[in-house]
Amino acid sequence: MKIMIINGPNLNLLGTREPETYGNKSFETYFSELQFKFKNTELSYFQSNIEGELIDELHKADQDFDGIVLNAAAYTHTSIGMADAVKGIKTPVVEVHISNTHAREEFRHKSYIAPNAKGVILGFGLLGYDLAIQSFLNEK
Repeated sequence: MKIMIINGPNLNLLGTREPETYGNKSFETYFSELQFKFKNTELSYFQSNIEGELIDELHKADQDFDGIVLNAAAYTHTSIGMADAVKGIKTPVVEVHISNTHAREEFRHKSYIAPNAKGVILGFGLLGYDLAIQSFLNEK
């Protein structure tokens, strides 16, 4: 099974940005842990702060992957383009958020991606990525 993880804006700052909310581990370190834990699964990772690059990556992943784990970060709550990209591809997408977005500012309560996602996982820290990957593996 091949799974793509796509992270949106500011997630390149994990480990240093608001550690009380996002923890103090970089995603690169965590991704290495995921690769070790899911040895029999081909995992790929992409991060960008640029909306169009994220949309392009979703389109590319649709051709090559069995599942996509997407943390669109702030674009979740603002981007119709991201929502349309998820809706327009065939590969299932699990939306992940490190924090519980419903316990934060009101503008974070709305996800434009969720209606077109296979599922949504939020508020479990980095463990959300593990859970999303496991959800794809359980369907095999």
